[in-house]
Amino acid sequence: MTYAFPPGGLPDQTVSPESTAVFTDAYAVIPASVQRDIVTSLLPGWVNTRVWVLARPLTGFAETFAQYAVELAPKGGSDTPEPDAQAQAVLFVATGRARLTLDGQGYDLVAGSYAYIPPAAKWTLWNTGDTPCGLHWVRKRYVPVDGMDAPEAFVTHDNEVAPIAMPDTDGAWATQRFADPNDLRHDMHVNIVTFQPGGRIPFAETHVMEHGLYVIQGTADYLLNRDWVPVEAGDFMWLRAFCPQACIATGQEPFRYLLYKDVNRHMPLSL
Repeated sequence: MTYAFPPGGLPDQTVSPESTAVFTDAYAVIPASVQRDIVTSLLPGWVNTRVWVLARPLTGFAETFAQYAVELAPKGGSDTPEPDAQAQAVLFVATGRARLTLDGQGYDLVAGSYAYIPPAAKWTLWNTGDTPCGLHWVRKRYVPVDGMDAPEAFVTHDNEVAPIAMPDTDGAWATQRFADPNDLRHDMHVNIVTFQPGGRIPFAETHVMEHGLYVIQGTADYLLNRDWVPVEAGDFMWLRAFCPQACIATGQEPFRYLLYKDVNRHMPLSL
């Protein structure tokens, strides 16, 4: 199994700058073709590391999360990765290998590894291989609930979480839910959604949850608000609350994406 990650580099001078990149009031598309070297950021506390910032809280748009694609060069990483003690995180490894230390426990991460890191956890992350390690990092401030503890940390792998098919789809549309959806301690889910070729969302989903969708495999035609947009491996879609969405998987292989959404909390009644 392979997982898409920003290509980096720089196109040559013969390449047209036209792309599917778009930013609207309801959604944004950041295709793989624009995830290049010159748009990366460096972060305090990280060494030999660069980051594509794909999403951040924006007033009046998607306000609950940040999403990075992080590339660790050999021996790159951090002993102080998270500056916000209220932040929880999910790490999903796309390429290479790394060593995660989480509250004193060590884990060797490879492509397909998934880690949930609760708020205030102590963790470190270092590339232990001879090639770059690419991973997706989703950050969200945890919303506590009186009388309810925060979730525990866990580490698993894509291969260890069975997809659950949507009803009446014959497996054409399925979701791997890494956190128990009935566990109300979790206020965000980061899942993998898979469509077999021709599989689809057969209605325009319209809901309060914000989304970050990073396509890790395959191609699709994706409905965003009123626009049909072709997407492929490495493209990122960023949706505000109530942006209608649907998709139809195209091509000869499964269409898969890593999906963030905020869940399981009352809506605040102040802006």
